Amino acid sequence: MPEGAETRRDHRQRVLKRATIIISITSSEISCTMRNQHAGGAELKLPAETKIPTEFLLYVPVDGVAYRSVVRWRKNEKVGIQFTGVELKPRLHYG
Repeated sequence: MPEGAETRRDHRQRVLKRATIIISITSSEISCTMRNQHAGGAELKLPAETKIPTEFLLYVPVDGVAYRSVVRWRKNEKVGIQFTGVELKPRLHYG
């Protein structure tokens, strides 16, 4: 395969969506931006110093759903996640 060739199986659509990482109903929420997305995952942008768990719920208001997510990679302020499920908007989240 030529150097720099695309190795992803799914095309990631460029998006600019506001999102919230929900750690738990009683714990903190972390604001972030979704930069690109495909059916199986997405790339998030958040400050490099922000600590996030390896598994979390990602609520995307414009989609009206929350994605169960697992971190697959991280480089500075970019985080690649895999979706493992979809839920309705969390009842106790007002964003």
